[in-house]
Amino acid sequence: MSKTTTTRYDVAEHLRTPEEMAAYLEACLEEANGDAAFIAKALGDIARAKGMAQVAKDAGLSRESLYKALSGERSPDFDTILKVVGALGLKLHAEAPRGQPRTSTPRPSSRTTKRRAA
Repeated sequence: MSKTTTTRYDVAEHLRTPEEMAAYLEACLEEANGDAAFIAKALGDIARAKGMAQVAKDAGLSRESLYKALSGERSPDFDTILKVVGALGLKLHAEAPRGQPRTSTPRPSSRTTKRRAA
């Protein structure tokens, strides 16, 4: 009987086009359930597919800090996420859930807002 050799699956090896990268990030956003570190890890996968050094340069970050931020072990600052998304050539967007009734929340009057700011 011959031995079966397995290798660790690396999603970064399969993210070749901007469309594949965007679809992967979209799927991860849907599955994250509020886990920011999970999203950071997904961005790290995409960054590795594009080349960490180039993404770090385009984001204005050091390569080491980019690896740490996107390791999935911590939740990076939102400004870091925005820089990385921009450097990856992706865009974030918001969408209302389908089939959900629209609810409106009362907005504070400008008078209330001024009082809070003081």
